[in-house]
Amino acid sequence: MLGVHLEGPFLAPARRGAHDPGALAHPSPAAIEALLEAGEGVLRMVTLAPELPGALDAVDRLVAAGVVVAVGHTEADLAAAADAFDRGASVLTHACNAMPGLGHREPGPVGAAIAREHVVLEAIADGVHVHPVVLRTLFAAAPGRVALVSDAMAATGLGDGAHRLGALDVEVRGGVPLVAGTTTLAGSTLTLDRAIEVVVGAGVALDDAVAAATSVPAGVLGVPLPAVAPGLPIAEVVPVG
Repeated sequence: MLGVHLEGPFLAPARRGAHDPGALAHPSPAAIEALLEAGEGVLRMVTLAPELPGALDAVDRLVAAGVVVAVGHTEADLAAAADAFDRGASVLTHACNAMPGLGHREPGPVGAAIAREHVVLEAIADGVHVHPVVLRTLFAAAPGRVALVSDAMAATGLGDGAHRLGALDVEVRGGVPLVAGTTTLAGSTLTLDRAIEVVVGAGVALDDAVAAATSVPAGVLGVPLPAVAPGLPIAEVVPVG
């Protein structure tokens, strides 16, 4: 375990996805200090919506404490997302999901991330969260800066049927988890080996796909990768989960 990524509670209510609306909060100085104290030695990344009151000051404080800040679950426009990235946020949490899309007049958070060389864009490459055409576009627009993430919930590997995500009832249909009775995605049942397959199937080079599941996310956290013996076939170092 490399640490904890807190995807919340500082999220935009309108973009909360499957998150409990009653658990959402603003990133006040007191809340940030409480998290840093409770998460000392464990807290590695925090996702927040930069348009929330106090969010930019929270970016400053978290970055100063050595915590990676990600923009996500947000209603932010290009300018608001850019402000967070220019203050030190360095990740876009599951690009294109739970945020405004990349529009030709309103580039939004995705556009702000693409335009900044220090920002890594996460992608849930299950073929559902992001269309393969958009996956290929992200890799082309931000070479070496796409990180594959599973966003997997506890139903992963257990097949279709009724499952739980925290306090939520979840129905998995065709491998896709939905909040029961809705069309809201409740994470995924993706594994990273499958994510690599999907990305390669979308037209991304295998080396780039493997890097997106290994060296790129490792770089976000400053974690060195284990050495690989020279000449080892790449298929033998593809992650399996």
